Amino acid sequence: MKQISAVALALVLIPFGALAQEETDKGTSLMEEGAKLFFRGLMDEMEPAFRELEGLAEDMEPAIRSFAEEMGPALRDLMAQVEDWSAYEPPVVLPNGDILLKRKPDMPTPDTLPAPEEGEIDI
Repeated sequence: MKQISAVALALVLIPFGALAQEETDKGTSLMEEGAKLFFRGLMDEMEPAFRELEGLAEDMEPAIRSFAEEMGPALRDLMAQVEDWSAYEPPVVLPNGDILLKRKPDMPTPDTLPAPEEGEIDI
C-alpha cells in the first residue's frame, strides 16, 4: 500500500514540479496558483485516509496470507471440478448452513455433452 500511495502522490506532484520550474522563468497566472492551492489542499485532506488505508492493509495482511494458504488448495480443486461457472445459478444458503449450487435448467449436463473426438487435439 505504501507503494501505491507513493505512486499516487508522485503522479500528483510531477506536474507541480514542472510548474515550479516554469515559475522561475515567468510569473504564475492566477489559474496556476489556484490549481496548486487546490491540489495541495486535496493532498492535505487525503493524507489521513491514505495513512488509515495503509494501516488497515498492514493489519489485514496476516489474515489474507493465512486464508490463501489454507483455502488455496481447496479453491484450486473446486475450480478444476467446475468447468463453466456460467452454467450454474447463484449459490443458495439453506437454513441449516448447506450451500446449493444448482445448474441452470437450459444448460446441458456433462453426461449429455457429445463425447470428445479421438485423435490429436490442436491447442
